[in-house]
Amino acid sequence: MLSTENIQDVLIVRVNERRLDASKAPSFKEQIGRLIEDGVSRSVLDLRDVEFVDSSGLGVIVSCLKRLGPAGNLAIAGANAPVRRLFTLTRMDRVFSMHDTPEAAVANMIA
Repeated sequence: MLSTENIQDVLIVRVNERRLDASKAPSFKEQIGRLIEDGVSRSVLDLRDVEFVDSSGLGVIVSCLKRLGPAGNLAIAGANAPVRRLFTLTRMDRVFSMHDTPEAAVANMIA
């Protein structure tokens, strides 16, 4: 479900699923939770392959940010129009920095 890459001490977490919904959320939460437990503090969630996110998926993304704590940083990259619209409608675009590419998110994070 997830693949990772490290760019300048920022972990890029790519979601390799078309949907991040109630059926996928528990597995996603478990996998990303392990990464956070391993000491990740700055991360970019790459959603370029995700076509749909429901409230369960969004809830897990928010819980990941909370688990990172006040010193952590989680940005969103590659969200398509429907996924971006969900972030806008729920005002999560004010909580997460949204970027077109993981590289842009990393550049913003380390600036």
